[in-house]
Amino acid sequence: MMEKEYLRRTVDEELNAILESSGAVLIEGPKWCGKTRTAQERAASAIYLQDIDKQSYYQHMLDTKPSALLEGETPRLIDEWQVAPVLWNGVRFLVDQRCKAGQFILTGSVVQAPDKKLHTGTGRIARLLMRPMTLFESNESDGSVSLRSLFNGDDVGGVSPLTVEGLAFALVRGGWPASMGEERVPALRHAREYVKAVRNTDISSVDGVERDPDCVDRLMRSLARNVSTTAKLTTIRDDMAAGDPEAAPSMVTVRSYMNALRRLFVIEDQPAWLFSKRSKTAARTSPKRHFVDPSIATAALQMSPEGLLNDFNTFGLLFESLCVRDLRAYAQANDGYVYHYRDKNGLEVDAVVELLDGRWGAVEVKMSERGIDEAAANLARFREKVDTGRMGQPSFLMVVTATEHAYRRRDGVLVVPIGCLRE
Repeated sequence: MMEKEYLRRTVDEELNAILESSGAVLIEGPKWCGKTRTAQERAASAIYLQDIDKQSYYQHMLDTKPSALLEGETPRLIDEWQVAPVLWNGVRFLVDQRCKAGQFILTGSVVQAPDKKLHTGTGRIARLLMRPMTLFESNESDGSVSLRSLFNGDDVGGVSPLTVEGLAFALVRGGWPASMGEERVPALRHAREYVKAVRNTDISSVDGVERDPDCVDRLMRSLARNVSTTAKLTTIRDDMAAGDPEAAPSMVTVRSYMNALRRLFVIEDQPAWLFSKRSKTAARTSPKRHFVDPSIATAALQMSPEGLLNDFNTFGLLFESLCVRDLRAYAQANDGYVYHYRDKNGLEVDAVVELLDGRWGAVEVKMSERGIDEAAANLARFREKVDTGRMGQPSFLMVVTATEHAYRRRDGVLVVPIGCLRE
């Protein structure tokens, strides 16, 4: 089978910059998000530790001379390094010895638990988080509006090529590279297979603790029902019980399962923008619940694109999660982070994008034209809450939509379809 053409990723430039300044880089992220393929674009040699045809050879070298596995042209790719943790310290040692940038690229789909035997890698091994593909990376957003340009004060304009039906399909399909360019049935299968793998094997193999697949199912369905909300763990636990208190797992169990999902990069909560030193009003600190890709939620709920179109309440929450997924990638490419805001008076903002240099912008997510006026008014109220003497004025106030046209309103609020946005 011919290998698919490499699709540009938002982390490409960041990876290049890290390889020019650090001895090694670890690309982290969920399985199937394209870490290995992106690393291959830069690697001069590689070892694939999950290659079953070479398992006996790798094990022999690990038992006798593990450093031999690190020999090769640089940058040398070590794929799924956690299969042989001893190589981590070897990479750190060689980086120290060689005193050169761009020596190794490691990939990993699991956040390793603290291990006293492993050096932290600080100062030697940089970390790069990679997520599933954004709509711009999958060539479904035309990229006519750049987040970077918004922070620079540029105006907006553009027409999204995505229909609501197209968005429903893209959401259920997800940002999995293997799904791109496939026919409808196989394209939609990847997210379901991903959830099955998490349920049946990954969540137990992450730390060797056996976990009940049925409990995993109930947890992921509950998280899917509570996506884009600040639902507490007690709410999720009670929802898992489905009205039967005796079926509710203990909080210890819920926390253990949630931690395993985080270590697998399955879930990625959206932290609150903390205003204790920046605002005239006390802010809430609860995170919003999100999967790393909204297709995990639809797979857990067994929803098709057509089912999503028939349930606009669920569609709206998952559309917000899709926008947060893309905003995170675009913000990361600009040295930024994505938060949310909620204060004690009930004022909420779906996303606050803040860059390391202190610039910030606020975002509301609305699927249709009907909600734009309300969202713009909400953003204006939010701006009044912020202590702009300390924080500065926002670089932009923006409503991200599922509509067609990008434009600036008379009040200065930007309206940008997610099908126009890029980094």
